[in-house]
Amino acid sequence: MSTKIVALFNLKPGISVSDYENWARTTDIPTVNGLKSVDGFAVFRSVALLGSDARPPYQYIEIIDVNDMDTFGGDVSTEIMQKVAGEFQQMAADLVFILTDKLG
Repeated sequence: MSTKIVALFNLKPGISVSDYENWARTTDIPTVNGLKSVDGFAVFRSVALLGSDARPPYQYIEIIDVNDMDTFGGDVSTEIMQKVAGEFQQMAADLVFILTDKLG
């Protein structure tokens, strides 16, 4: 059974949108999509709240489609993924990771 991990976050003060998005496109997305345990990984920019003029509480959403959580644990402990995770944590604030199971 696959698990989707949903990550919600904002950028830390001083981190520009262009710098983060360039890093995401050139480093984060291709690296995570290259993991054996990942069937798909995508990053989304929040643009609005439906039916509201309020700002979304998070600037970005990541969805990681994991095919095997045990293998994923090994994949994310590699040196390259530790480097990517460290870079990500230097940019991300208010970070929440949510593990999900599909109903039905």
